[in-house]
Amino acid sequence: MAAFIRQAHGSDVPYLYEICLKTGDNSKDATDLFYDPLLMGQYYAAPYFFHDPGLCFVAEDRVPQGYIVAAEDTTVFRQWLATEWLPPLKRRYQDPYPPEKYRSPFERQIRNFLYHPLIIDPAPSWLSSYPAHLHIDLVPSYQRQGLGAKLIAALFDALENRGCPGVHLVVGMDNPGAIAFYQKQGLETIREAPWALTMGKAFGKP
Repeated sequence: MAAFIRQAHGSDVPYLYEICLKTGDNSKDATDLFYDPLLMGQYYAAPYFFHDPGLCFVAEDRVPQGYIVAAEDTTVFRQWLATEWLPPLKRRYQDPYPPEKYRSPFERQIRNFLYHPLIIDPAPSWLSSYPAHLHIDLVPSYQRQGLGAKLIAALFDALENRGCPGVHLVVGMDNPGAIAFYQKQGLETIREAPWALTMGKAFGKP
């Protein structure tokens, strides 16, 4: 049975956590980098579903093998993350956390995000043109089959139907394959930093 794209529903949430971890090291398995296997999904996957399930899609082949999640308004989402999603996690992941509970600097970094969420204030000048942002992940065995492009197409259609002017994402400079993929989907560089590119797609443009 070939994988197909559909809107996510509540029973997919455990798979969002799993896929997020299995692709968390630049699209490779990050399991060995985390003491807590759910931590990545707590920040990069699950909150998007609970904030706006209408902008979450999965690629399914018997079970979900990939997903795309998004927030229509990044500023509103970050505020919701800080006030609604993160407080219970802060009670679970106390600060400072015992050093033996970290397996990698990456795990420490994400735990730090729980206490220092990325509130965009003041907003960068480009954010009004690209207010939405996304995360997309496919398990390695389902990559390079056109599913990523189909997930992006489904999300872009949903955002355009809402009248969203544009979307952005951040991709590491050490992931040239992902940069090339996003360029093929019509995203252009809107900001460059030594460690990452911010790329965006304005809707209504070819």
